Amino acid sequence: MLHLYKFFIPLLLILISGCSSTNERPEYRERSLAAIYNNAVYNLDRGRLQQAAFEFDEVERQHPYSSWARRSMLMSAYAYYLQNQYDQAVSTAQRFISLHPGNKHAVYAYYLIGQSYYERIQDVARDQRITELALESFVEVVRRYPDTDYAKDSQLKIDLTLDHLAGKEMYIGRYYLQKKAFLAAINRFRTVTVDFQTTSHVPEALHRTVEAYLSMGLLDEAYNTASVLGHNFPESSWYKDSYELIKDNVE
Repeated sequence: MLHLYKFFIPLLLILISGCSSTNERPEYRERSLAAIYNNAVYNLDRGRLQQAAFEFDEVERQHPYSSWARRSMLMSAYAYYLQNQYDQAVSTAQRFISLHPGNKHAVYAYYLIGQSYYERIQDVARDQRITELALESFVEVVRRYPDTDYAKDSQLKIDLTLDHLAGKEMYIGRYYLQKKAFLAAINRFRTVTVDFQTTSHVPEALHRTVEAYLSMGLLDEAYNTASVLGHNFPESSWYKDSYELIKDNVE
């Protein structure tokens, strides 16, 4: 994961004293901006992530109009992310974007939202709503900040999430094929070849479509699909399998 926090980490010019190390949210006690922020960084450096998040939140609560309040909001989101408290990380980052949309570090808020969804992507047998949210978030980073390192990393994650979503369609399509619901299977495989055509699943989707057409007795459609597979992926093992299927059915 990319970081920008060398910008945020330098302490304000004050000695640290009485730094909290518990995981309980501190009781309200009016303190200087520097004292709270330094305490937050002190806890973050020592892996006391929950307390660090609480203290960064406290900067915003007690000194909401300072530039350090903006920094602390992102630091808080980051601390929540490191604890796998992804919903809290997302809500804090979204609040930063809402309050400071033109801030030069808003790109990181968008990116952190994407990461917080990406870390929760589950296998293709499960619901993929989180995958879709990760994709939407990374697309937003690329759209808004195309020339940044965050956009470069987001593009990689976009490719991976698309591949995962295509895998979900394949999973369902194979299920329909096994149950002999051939039209339903073909529709799923077509989704892969049309909507996810840059993913690694396309050759198999074309082959499974050939299988479905042959099972329905639609030889011309099967042959045309196999031709597309052979033209685009001539070295694929899936093409070789389709070729054997077509040959067996013609003979």
